[in-house]
Amino acid sequence: MVTDFLIVGSGIAGLSLALKLSTLGKVLIVTKKQKAESNTNYAQGGIASVLADDDNFDLHIEDTLSCGCGISRRDAVEKIVREGPTRIYELIDIGVKFSEKNGRLLLGREGGHSKSRIVHAKDLTGKEIERALLHEIAENKNVQVLEYHFAIDLLTNRNLKEKNGNYKLTAKNRKENACYGVYAYDIKKKKVEKIIARNTILATGGLGQTYLHTTNPAIATGDGFAMGYRAGCLIENMEFVQFHPTSLYEKEIDDDTQVFLISEAVRGAGAVLKTRNGREFMHKYDKRKSLAPRDIVARAIDSEMKKSGDKFVYLDPSPIGKENIKKNFPHIYKTCLSKGIDITKEMIPVVPAAHYACGGIKTDLDGRTTLKNLFACGEVTMTGVHGANRLASNSLLEAVVFSDSIYKYIKKNIANIIPKNSRKEEFGKIKQRVLDWNDKGTINADEWVLVSHDKREIKEIMNDYVGIVRNTVRLQRAFRRIKMLKAEIKEYYKRTKVTVELLELRNLVTVAYIIIKSAMKRKESRGLHYMLDYPRINDKQFKKDTRLIKY
Repeated sequence: MVTDFLIVGSGIAGLSLALKLSTLGKVLIVTKKQKAESNTNYAQGGIASVLADDDNFDLHIEDTLSCGCGISRRDAVEKIVREGPTRIYELIDIGVKFSEKNGRLLLGREGGHSKSRIVHAKDLTGKEIERALLHEIAENKNVQVLEYHFAIDLLTNRNLKEKNGNYKLTAKNRKENACYGVYAYDIKKKKVEKIIARNTILATGGLGQTYLHTTNPAIATGDGFAMGYRAGCLIENMEFVQFHPTSLYEKEIDDDTQVFLISEAVRGAGAVLKTRNGREFMHKYDKRKSLAPRDIVARAIDSEMKKSGDKFVYLDPSPIGKENIKKNFPHIYKTCLSKGIDITKEMIPVVPAAHYACGGIKTDLDGRTTLKNLFACGEVTMTGVHGANRLASNSLLEAVVFSDSIYKYIKKNIANIIPKNSRKEEFGKIKQRVLDWNDKGTINADEWVLVSHDKREIKEIMNDYVGIVRNTVRLQRAFRRIKMLKAEIKEYYKRTKVTVELLELRNLVTVAYIIIKSAMKRKESRGLHYMLDYPRINDKQFKKDTRLIKY
């Protein structure tokens, strides 16, 4: 299969880019589940943008930089903030129906923001954006969506026939390395095929399923992070995993369960955090109280739970008012009610859960990775915007802004997008140069118990040792165990025919490995990375990005 542009992932980043690239050529989107299944679909809060009369770009920029704890890139932050309003109106033009009042966009406020600037569609913003984008995709003849296709690995120089499959990536030849597409597993046909593309874009979303408790859907197994790392992309700041402070606490959850998120907008509307005995506690940790940034709130909740031995704290929504709860948060109200909690009368039991990766595949301001012909956008990237902690509702904004940047770069350089070593031949011939998938000698192993056990162990290790609060001993312990699991899974993968479960396990252990390896490098506490034995920020040594690269 050959296409001009290959996009891996079907969230807001991938879909918005697909619509724009369709004006330049054929676009193929591959997604391992249904096209509507993505982190975007579950985003409740909204998109931050300067749209109010009492707001300005400088305030949004400073709020973002402050939340990023000194290592956000100002140029990247200024880019998303200044382009934000334009991208918002683009979404409105394609049919996204944001909440309004008296004919004007209704703007909410969330933790870390100095002004009300969150554009939302009640408490189902992501679902509304996804609906509008998918409708436009369905009408576009230049865009094809392949559902139930799992991207296994990026095709690079090591996959070319003339390299005989023995290509070794080194510091010397790294600059020559390029991306030609992906190997993709057709889940329904149980067959691996190669998809060749002039440009490949990773828009694969998050990695929350690396942890035991996460707000991310079951598909968020860090596939893009792992693919990029294995292909030799530069990876940065993977230690900064954001835990959403307020996910709904439930006694029993399965390994792949996505815990229900209680949007930050609920606190923005007036809800207050309390202990089980009804006492407020956030004033002890930050002057902004329940509207402090997520890292502070998550650590505060973690601290209170450790002091009391309780498994959760409460979020009291009563200050919002019964009618406003039903009007502005209907999805949260109905979901909680279905679980026996009437939030117009009761407090909500909440607990922090893995939510968002602030690090990822390093890109420049054009969305280019360090691998030729490979771009990335959305949560899988490290653009420099989030630094050590993401400001609420900046993620969807970052996704649409950098997707637009990729489109503009490709449009500007459309005459030069074919790899150097293939300009003298027709593009379709690259397919003949790329090695076919080879699974000779592999077997159909019936080892579901082994896979599920390893998956559970990875999640528990990450949850216990690489969570909200860390220390050197915990990280070293986690690294030893994950390194051993990684080696075992690698050997098992080599001799076994691929399945979705095995591919996800391989990616999960890779992501866990790079998170821990990054965390061990940062011997300080900054933003989302809090070390008990290094409790202070150390600007002298660590006011910089943490870098990882695979040779």
